[in-house]
Amino acid sequence: MKVLIIEDERPAAQKLIRMLEEIDRSIEIIDVVKSVEQATNWFAANPAPELIFMDIQLEDGISFEIFETCRITTPVIFTTAYDEYTLKAFKVNSVDYLLKPISTEELKAAINKFNALHKQKTDYAKLETIIRQLQPQTKERFLIRIGEHFRSVPVSSVRCFFVLEKSAFLLTDKGKSYPIDYSLDKIEQMIDPKSFFRVNRNYIVNFHAIRDILIYSSSRLKLVLDDYAGKDDDILVSRERVGAFKEWIDR
Repeated sequence: MKVLIIEDERPAAQKLIRMLEEIDRSIEIIDVVKSVEQATNWFAANPAPELIFMDIQLEDGISFEIFETCRITTPVIFTTAYDEYTLKAFKVNSVDYLLKPISTEELKAAINKFNALHKQKTDYAKLETIIRQLQPQTKERFLIRIGEHFRSVPVSSVRCFFVLEKSAFLLTDKGKSYPIDYSLDKIEQMIDPKSFFRVNRNYIVNFHAIRDILIYSSSRLKLVLDDYAGKDDDILVSRERVGAFKEWIDR
């Protein structure tokens, strides 16, 4: 289990690490950050952990400010000396709310609660996989028109699908764009989700076409694609899709 700790008091962080190691040796502490700013930058640059332990009062503000900037879907166990934030905590991804000083029994119970929820999520993911396997095969090629001619373009040759002036296009590995008779919503259902990802409402990108991934802001990413030189607009991963995109790219 990969765990992130957000805690501004070093003794409290070290104590929590020791307790977690005693409870479950499989827990891996991947990082400890101590401020809202550090946490925001961390989520923008790293894959999501499996569980977060989060203090509420940090050195530069309240940890709930992190949720205003970052899309966090990871379960959170709050560890704090203040009980007035309980209701607000459960409006985000809270699994439990532990008041300091935390006892070993309370920490064990919180982890057991997380494990039970995680198992339900895993079982649901397995069900989704079975459903996908029962669905029709993904599309292998698209028919395009060039003047008075038709041509079949393999999906593997498509760098991205995009919308321009309410019409859908595909971009090939030759750097050429062609209109197609499908909406992006329909295309998303027809292509392999392992190879393609809908980064925003106007773009679906091919994993193999991504040349570079840049931090565009604290909550968005910018993609650089092969054969996309000369296009006017940037390809940005929308704020609400950054978390899912990182999981997709990190498979």
